Amino acid sequence: MNDRLKALADAGVSIWLDDLSRQRLTSGSLQALIEDKHVVGVTTNPTIFAKAISDADAYAETVSRLAAQGVSTDEAIRVITTSDVRDAADVFKPAYDDSEGQDGRVSIEVEPTLAHDTAKTVEQAKQLWDIVGRENIFIKIPATKAGLPAITQTLAAGISVNVTLIFSLERYKAVVAAFLDGLEQAVENGHDVTKMASVASFFVSRVDTEVDKRLDAIGTDEAKALKGKAGIANARLAFEAYEEIFDTDRWRELETAGAKPQRPLWASTGTKDPSYSPTLYVDNLVTKGVVNTMPEATIKAVEEHSEFSGDTVRGTYDESRRVIADLEKLGISYDEVVQLLEDEGVAKFEASWSELQNTVTAALKGAAK
Repeated sequence: MNDRLKALADAGVSIWLDDLSRQRLTSGSLQALIEDKHVVGVTTNPTIFAKAISDADAYAETVSRLAAQGVSTDEAIRVITTSDVRDAADVFKPAYDDSEGQDGRVSIEVEPTLAHDTAKTVEQAKQLWDIVGRENIFIKIPATKAGLPAITQTLAAGISVNVTLIFSLERYKAVVAAFLDGLEQAVENGHDVTKMASVASFFVSRVDTEVDKRLDAIGTDEAKALKGKAGIANARLAFEAYEEIFDTDRWRELETAGAKPQRPLWASTGTKDPSYSPTLYVDNLVTKGVVNTMPEATIKAVEEHSEFSGDTVRGTYDESRRVIADLEKLGISYDEVVQLLEDEGVAKFEASWSELQNTVTAALKGAAK
């Protein structure tokens, strides 16, 4: 096992892969990442599945069978994605058992078109949970305003949740409140909370992509000095909020019942700006009790030249607040940026879902000829 990746894991960061495909499962590449790269979980999203299913060879047999059955495009997508997630969950079962349910998790997302519909999100979350039929999965629910009550209701039903598309500190705090409400209701409903878990996926690089664009437009030396700092500062302040929330009597009561804290998950951690170190959003967000989900290219970059020294999150909160304050002084509104990113995040996943539908529709028609 590589020393740098092991050092990251030993520092308390769970390394998850932000990718999944049938080819990864059948070729053994996923198992190799577990054995050689310290990977202990997987996240997926509509973009990942759209890319995976465009590999016609890997899914040809399944698509041919589904075409013969005359299933709809959406039903075919459901069968293909849940099958991949189920098989991945089986691959990660040892990691799940070894970590007492913290890791070894595989995430599958509700349809992005439901992001603003609470009732349908909960309905589909339950359906996906039942179809996959593995206790070591997460149902991904976006942190939209309609998503918040859906998070609570899904957890209350005994279902583990990965909350996705979190950009703002205010929304993050609302997500944790929804998590606590959901766990309390799960206890009341008689569910075994020792089997449940949750992560809150805080997006990082997309914050810098938007803020850096605005800093470039300002163009001053003061503005340029702030490039590449907003995403990390935002994530670090989220961890400060996490520390505060999970040091309360309310949480301790749930912990006594066997509940696990909702860990922060750093998402969108591949760098978009080629001038930045490819491990920027790994090295600067190292602390005990978090997850970093990375594309394979970032995992390789960490393996080759990651550099961090100890905990790079705790003790940085005042500095992080100054970054946000300095951006505001330059006229870059934090609230405006994070709302824009949430709206864009939902729209991008909807576009990926549409692409996925088109890919599967074409495949089904081709197989039916």
